[in-house]
Amino acid sequence: MDVPSWIKALRADGELLAEIAAATSPDAKVPGCPEWQLRDLLAHVGRIHRWAGAMVAGQVDRAGAGQLRGIMTDTTTPADGEIVDWFRTGHRDLVETLEAAPADLDCFTFLPAPSALAFWARRQAHETAVHRVDAEQAAGRPSRIDPAFAADGVDELLIGFLPRNKKLRDAPPRTLLITTGERHWRIAIGPDLAVTEVSAPEPADATISGAPETLYLALWNRLPWHELTVTGDENLPAFWAEEFRV
Repeated sequence: MDVPSWIKALRADGELLAEIAAATSPDAKVPGCPEWQLRDLLAHVGRIHRWAGAMVAGQVDRAGAGQLRGIMTDTTTPADGEIVDWFRTGHRDLVETLEAAPADLDCFTFLPAPSALAFWARRQAHETAVHRVDAEQAAGRPSRIDPAFAADGVDELLIGFLPRNKKLRDAPPRTLLITTGERHWRIAIGPDLAVTEVSAPEPADATISGAPETLYLALWNRLPWHELTVTGDENLPAFWAEEFRV
């Protein structure tokens, strides 16, 4: 995928999230985040959009990137009658900021990426997609995710986020293969935690396979794993759900 594709997905998923929220009680429980109601979900994503937009817009330099976390820790939440419009404003501003950003954007990032613009467009696209699914689950609606976008999200999760997980480094050494049938990732759990995308399936202590969209949501702990095929160590799905949180 490329930057325009990620921005297009970000625009569509943010608009859909807002549409669902406008038609659903703000008290609705969010299954993927059991401590949240829908208003909490909107507040969280709205703050993230503002934080990311401020970073891309150059409102703070690299040295002061942590200062923007004040946006994320602000507990002030708009009233229920205002929160959807507040969310829409932050989402629209983020999309427009990304569309206007130069290809050689220079700003803070926190995962490997070919460019800062690619990082922020991709990260915000997937952040919004996962939480759009949260909103759909809160509203009792079905979710659909483009397979290519889902596979890209699996890659971001495994190559980008997973190596940052300290608990997986403390676990007993073992190997895990995750595959969509077309793309394959090998994970070495243990002190030398490593994740690589491989060209073909390789032997592993456990293999988890499924459709890209199912893998995407299950790995983000938004779907149960019974729709996936697990061979080898059948304890790994429970271990993943317990130990891997972003």
